[in-house]
Amino acid sequence: MKNTTAVKVAFYGMFVALAFIFSYIEAIIPFPVSIAPGVKLGLANIVVLMALYAMGAKEALAISCLRIILVGFTFGNLFSIIYSLSGGILSWITMSLLKRSKLFSIVGVSIVGGISHNLGQIIVAAIILETSSIAYYFPILMIAGIVTGVVIGVLGIGLLKVQKKIFNIY
Repeated sequence: MKNTTAVKVAFYGMFVALAFIFSYIEAIIPFPVSIAPGVKLGLANIVVLMALYAMGAKEALAISCLRIILVGFTFGNLFSIIYSLSGGILSWITMSLLKRSKLFSIVGVSIVGGISHNLGQIIVAAIILETSSIAYYFPILMIAGIVTGVVIGVLGIGLLKVQKKIFNIY
């Protein structure tokens, strides 16, 4: 398949749409709040991880930011956009650096991305609430980031194999 501008635009659109759909699915699936309030699986991060490995870091950032803004305006509010962007950008930075280092597997990159996403949100919450006491919740979010990072990483590996076989793009 030729790597033309039209193909790139089609992949951007497909990835943003897929991330949006995953965010919607996650929004309608009830998650037991008693386990850990605010914890989500982060299904849309599969798409960002796939974009990072299949397209590149800049493309993954664009897809992530577009998805966060679209989902925020559709299902959330300005604060949800701010929290999601802070987590998403910190996650993208760490995942991009780790991928470039070639020292981590896709699952390892995903785990650090999940933890970083939660850390970014805790930092913004501490700034907005003007208190560092919110940091007590980070260990819980770190465990959640590890678990969800493993799940997203393993799913990402499988989907990248399927994508490569179907589209033969890289």
